[in-house]
Amino acid sequence: MPKSEVTPSRPCLLLLDGHSLAYRAFYALKDANLMTTDGQHTEAVYGFTSMLTNILRDEQPTHVAVAFDRSEPTFRHEEYSDYKANRAETPEDFRGQMQLIFELLDTLRVPRMSKAGFEADDLIATLATRAAAEGMNVLIVTGDRDALQLVNEHVTVLMTRRGISDMTRFTPEAVEEKYGLTPAQYPDFAALRGDPSDNLLSIPSVGEKTAAKWVREFGSLTALVDRVDEVKGKVGDKLREHVAQVLMNRRLTELLRDVPLDLELADLTQGAWEREEVNKLFDTLQIRGELRERVFKVLGTGEAEPEQGFEVETVILGPDRVAGWLAALPQGRAGLAFKGAYGSGTGRIDAIAVASPDGTAAHIDPTKLTEADETALRAWLGDASRPKAVHDAKGPILALWAQGMELRGLSCDTALAAYLAMPGQRTFALEDLARRYLNRDLRAEEETGGQAALFGDDEDAPAKDLALRAHAVRELAESLEAFLAGRGGTQLLADVELPLLSVLAEMERAGIAVDSEYFAGLEAEFGAAVKHAVEEAHRAVGEQFNLGSPKQLQEILFVRLNLPKTKKIKTGYSTDADQLAWLATQTDHELPTIMLRHRDQQKLRTTVEGLIKEIADDRRIHTTFNQIIAATGRLSSEKPNL
Repeated sequence: MPKSEVTPSRPCLLLLDGHSLAYRAFYALKDANLMTTDGQHTEAVYGFTSMLTNILRDEQPTHVAVAFDRSEPTFRHEEYSDYKANRAETPEDFRGQMQLIFELLDTLRVPRMSKAGFEADDLIATLATRAAAEGMNVLIVTGDRDALQLVNEHVTVLMTRRGISDMTRFTPEAVEEKYGLTPAQYPDFAALRGDPSDNLLSIPSVGEKTAAKWVREFGSLTALVDRVDEVKGKVGDKLREHVAQVLMNRRLTELLRDVPLDLELADLTQGAWEREEVNKLFDTLQIRGELRERVFKVLGTGEAEPEQGFEVETVILGPDRVAGWLAALPQGRAGLAFKGAYGSGTGRIDAIAVASPDGTAAHIDPTKLTEADETALRAWLGDASRPKAVHDAKGPILALWAQGMELRGLSCDTALAAYLAMPGQRTFALEDLARRYLNRDLRAEEETGGQAALFGDDEDAPAKDLALRAHAVRELAESLEAFLAGRGGTQLLADVELPLLSVLAEMERAGIAVDSEYFAGLEAEFGAAVKHAVEEAHRAVGEQFNLGSPKQLQEILFVRLNLPKTKKIKTGYSTDADQLAWLATQTDHELPTIMLRHRDQQKLRTTVEGLIKEIADDRRIHTTFNQIIAATGRLSSEKPNL
């Protein structure tokens, strides 16, 4: 169905049920076990941010607000003390994320609201009613079906279903198609059906079909109660026995549309937010990559966009031109940018851009060099007296070594410098750093009119883009060094991080020596242990089964052997390591212990097999060492993780 129409004459108010979406996000991503390095879970925050961003992108509302429940009892609890009393205690991992979601909304300048004594649904109903009356379209995003009573010509409900992206759009026609009822009849139907999530009891033997049939037949719950004696049979008897319960359900299901709120609709617009402030929060939450970029792209900033790109004058050097251009290069630090592929202690350079202190830049294709050009390039790159700045230099250093060249004179690595400036940051992309420290977009200024432009369909666009990056690196190096100087970080960069970069590059190139025969022996040993554990498990239960199948293991443990039940999960009962360890203490049967031993041996075998696959022809493992990942300065490695 089409999104809510936004026109100059009829703006759109987006209202979100904050707790509903946060819970949805938490449980959708719970298995991902997202957390920061200091142990803060972020599943709800991450999922909520993704949902909010996608909805704002797709619906493009003019106004927005997020409503939240509060911990205090509401008027519904005063009438019915057991209202929502059956709900499980809020998971600790979730509870700790709500304040982070509040902080996120405040940082993004998205209005949020709550009111003691009322639920988020009541605030949403009040604002939706007011907005529709004042000529706005309204879109409500929630997982609570009670919101369907609000649907009308100008109010649409987007109901969450599964995960964080599956939603159903309810217009008046969609409500009637789904339930055979009008939105106004929905609360009557809900009162008859009951609501287990709110602890509103249903009528025994009366399901949704019967409830909907009664509302359609009698027109309303009031008419049904007035003529309750007309309902025949056992279901009629059940209805008459539970009339008081149904009428209470109806009162509690009705959403209030006149909650006194100290705000105007004009207040519900997203305010201007600061990119730096959002970056700091995302760094703290360790939200990086695609989601961070999507937030910035969709939500904008409200800040003035950088007015400038970079003044770029690019020379594309063909054969026989490199030596002369490098010889004429003025003194001062040059910026370099490389295009290529790096990893496993080696790499490949496909193109090099050199940005001169005088504002020009050259693009060099190393595959098209004459002998004189190659000699000149090798000499200039290896000249320690010619200072150079590179962004994330370790990969290019490895690739240059592989091609018989060496990079000397590296006075600044802008990725390392940015890491020292803000070690808690989780992205050091050149584009982001140019905005943060230079207030410039990574784009070129056209020579006429001063308008910033990308290179479009220009056949030289890749070369010019690389030259642009070299320019940005050169200017960024100056800015970052000034930033570090004010914080005493200059010596740390020069005396520790840059020398360490060279050491790590050497370590990656050399690789980690491996005793292949010993590893092969470990693989065989762990493989035999896994096989033995499988045989033990089959013997212990008297039949063969797949130890790697949770479904088969559940059947064996809890049906065939009738062992004590573990934690309930969506697909039955948990068979994870913690639950198996608990189960081993609750029974004399040996299967839980055998399963734990099998998993330990399987994990060891898998680890060894993975390492064996990483052994190169030189009988070494060439991992990649990460220098700018941990805020503490701790090194890490990947591909493989050693």
